[in-house]
Amino acid sequence: MTLSSLLLFAAVYFAAVATPGPGIAALIARVLGHGLKGVAPFIAGYVVGDMIWLVLAGTGLSVLAHAFAGLFVAIKYAGAAYLLYLGWTMATAPGATGVAAPAASSGWRAFFGSLSLTLGNPKVMIFFLSIMPLVVDVRTLTPAALVELAALCAVVISATLAAYALAANRARAFLRSTRAMRIAHRAAGGVMAGVAVAVVTR
Repeated sequence: MTLSSLLLFAAVYFAAVATPGPGIAALIARVLGHGLKGVAPFIAGYVVGDMIWLVLAGTGLSVLAHAFAGLFVAIKYAGAAYLLYLGWTMATAPGATGVAAPAASSGWRAFFGSLSLTLGNPKVMIFFLSIMPLVVDVRTLTPAALVELAALCAVVISATLAAYALAANRARAFLRSTRAMRIAHRAAGGVMAGVAVAVVTR
């Protein structure tokens, strides 16, 4: 692909990633509730999920994705259930700063949680199956060009989500009082529950 084509795709993809949606809301709520612990595998789940959708769109397998729509619906509900669980643990976490809140899922649990959210996220599906073909001619996409797009996507989404996570963690640092922590935990839990409902009803 030409440099101008890659830059155009990067700009459109960045706009899609940076626009608040279920994934961004879940990430911010998680960081507000638990800090940066376990956030790397959580972000990695988003990256891998986008790579799967990119490959489906770039190799012409979008028809296959539509054929197995039921599977993605099941994944969507699994992701929503995971978010509800996270929301509950955050909302019921103690507000006292000296008391440990329930541990955030980390490692593979965090990874698969965000992966299931990404695979079932209508926003991600719409971008790769509807918007991406408007920017990239998927009919003439070579394996080398697909690798270039995948590398570009990985950099853009990782950097964007990391920036959101760091900003949320900085905001969390200002919440030092017991009352503020209790409010933050309940707000984060409410956001998680809201994201779960939004994912299921879209």
